[in-house]
Amino acid sequence: MEGWDPNTKSTLTQIPQLTTKAGPRDGTAWTQRLKEEYRALIAYTQMNKSNDNDWFRILAANPEGTRWTGKCWYVHNLLKYEFDLQFDIPVTYPATAPELELPELDGKTQKMYRGGKICLTVHFKPLWAKNCPRFGIAHALCLGLAPWLAAEIPILVDSGMIKHKDDATTSDES
Repeated sequence: MEGWDPNTKSTLTQIPQLTTKAGPRDGTAWTQRLKEEYRALIAYTQMNKSNDNDWFRILAANPEGTRWTGKCWYVHNLLKYEFDLQFDIPVTYPATAPELELPELDGKTQKMYRGGKICLTVHFKPLWAKNCPRFGIAHALCLGLAPWLAAEIPILVDSGMIKHKDDATTSDES
């Protein structure tokens, strides 16, 4: 964590680290890993809410905990921009980080792969690999998605690539 800003360090130290090295094909060990994932997500969500920094909702979309869906949002110029969030847990998890997807932003930025998968290769993937199996879904959101949103959404808004829902409604009515 050397070289990190104090706020990021503080946030990261409050998210529980995971201990079970198991993926979706590992039976009862995967169930244990999922319990740890939920504990970390609950802690991260509670911390965000207590700091008035609530910015996402996710839940497992299947009983196996391999498909996740939800919403994330970013406030820019006092306007809230909300996006669908989805990802699958790879079979090689936790050695491989999940690829976070914002499908409605597909094709709007160069920092995204086909299907709306955000680019985390340069900054986040080496960090994930170094911290396997301690990092989990909450860490991917905190250190992957949150900085990506902070970097990309203002640019996309200012360039006109995305519009606020109220602006889109107004232009549709004209």
